Amino acid sequence: MKSKQENDEKFTLFHQDISHITLPVKLNFPFCYKPHELAVIASHQLQQYILTQSEICEAIGLNENSGGPGKMFGVLVVKNIDSKIGYLSAFSGKIGSKNQYPRFVPPIFDNLEETGFYKSGEEEVNIINRNLNALTNMAEYRDLLERLEDVKLKSESEIDKLKSEFIVAKKKRRNMRLEYNESHGKSSENAFLDLDNESKRHHFIFKDCKKYYKNKIENLMSQLEPYQKAIIELRGKRKVMSAKLQQQLFESYSFLNILGISSNISEIFQVNEDQIPPAGAGECVAPKLLQYAFKTSLVPLALAEFWWGKSPTSEVRKHGMFYPACNSKCKPILGHMLEGLEVDENPMAENNSQFSDLDILYEDNYLVLVNKPCGMLSVPGKTKRNSVYDITRKKYPEATGPLIVHRLDMSTSGIMLIAKSKEIHKQLQTQFIKRNIKKRYVAILEGLVSQNEGEIHLPLRLDLDDRPRQLVCYKHGKTAITQWTVEERKNGVTRIYFYPVTGRTHQLRVHASHHMGLDMPIKGDDLYGVRSDRLYLHAEKLEFTHPVTSEKISIECKANF
Repeated sequence: MKSKQENDEKFTLFHQDISHITLPVKLNFPFCYKPHELAVIASHQLQQYILTQSEICEAIGLNENSGGPGKMFGVLVVKNIDSKIGYLSAFSGKIGSKNQYPRFVPPIFDNLEETGFYKSGEEEVNIINRNLNALTNMAEYRDLLERLEDVKLKSESEIDKLKSEFIVAKKKRRNMRLEYNESHGKSSENAFLDLDNESKRHHFIFKDCKKYYKNKIENLMSQLEPYQKAIIELRGKRKVMSAKLQQQLFESYSFLNILGISSNISEIFQVNEDQIPPAGAGECVAPKLLQYAFKTSLVPLALAEFWWGKSPTSEVRKHGMFYPACNSKCKPILGHMLEGLEVDENPMAENNSQFSDLDILYEDNYLVLVNKPCGMLSVPGKTKRNSVYDITRKKYPEATGPLIVHRLDMSTSGIMLIAKSKEIHKQLQTQFIKRNIKKRYVAILEGLVSQNEGEIHLPLRLDLDDRPRQLVCYKHGKTAITQWTVEERKNGVTRIYFYPVTGRTHQLRVHASHHMGLDMPIKGDDLYGVRSDRLYLHAEKLEFTHPVTSEKISIECKANF
């Protein structure tokens, strides 16, 4: 007889024999991981299931000319009370207009339930919005606003015109008085009477003009007052109602951990007027999966999230690829949910004390070029690490200024330029700003690039909801240009040279991975591709003008991959 857990449609058994696969000792760290073999099998099984669901396929852009973009899906391999191994499935947010589908775990809180407080509260806010919209679009109100704006513009124009005319007239009267005084002295003061009268007349004309327009504006504003008062009242009511609804929603998203302790969004994010959780907090894959596991006494073993469906315009999300949990929404929530659970250490937080020295490629009295190893920070991070800055500061205690002229990502290896004085640092930085320094990177891409060369123009900005990831953004992004040439195609991968014209954060990684770029991630890219033994990106060559000797310096350091 099947147990209650096995009868649960959310608990899915594996189709294939998995008895030969060693179970993980700890749950993988959700923000940086290589999926466990069981999680990969479960993901493939789920993907095959999704392909049988036409409604889901239509919504996430899997059918030709259908919707999209796709969705983040995920699996949590679990063990039930009978020690049977299966998995749970989830998706982020909602698909189409629904947040619940067969086989997938339910949301933490169902904000789409028709009889729930959120839908009724949302409708009350919508009623206010409709009333506001009707009020602000009333013909009488719009007419009064247009007339008021017209009168204000005419007032400014007329007053400015009079000011200009009267300034010219005043200057003319002053010159006439000077000329008359020089000719006749003080014997003819009565001759200035007409000039004085003109000055008084201009004063009264200006005063009457201002009064005339002031009265017109006040009259129109008094007619607008009832409308504006009603609008302010409605907006105030909406603000109070929205805040109350939002707070109620925050308190309804309550997350368990294996210790049985429950905390809601308000408590986890310490909500106040200045700190509001990001939109969609609690709607991501990992919290949904863990919540259901804890509620049904299932033991979490391995977690994996993957993108399924059409790629979005801005983010680097590729169909079928695994990705870590997001930082801004998931990190605080999972910090609570993983409490008391055996979880792998963060592989990115490993102690880098093994980096005690740097390979010197070139050195003189003014500057140094070093070969930064993969895994070393350029400058100290939030956690204590041995960075290029730390090592060079110890090596050159007499050096002044910031030392580090430019940075490389922690995962990127290769040439870095160090200045021994503040003055040299400034001059070298100027060369970078003016794009006079030439750089060449070598990388291995996961796939075969068909063309031999090209240039990528994709503007980039920080993903505020998932730092440090970058987004392609044509509205707010900074210009990012990369030139490239293929060096070699072999064994299903491409060895490529990158020549960055600009130097944006993660520029080469995004330009390689994004579907509007080369559409092939750099091998080992744990943010935009698939984690491996390292990121296969190396700053191989640097050319610049020596700030003292004016000599052209060209340094090359071959990659060891």
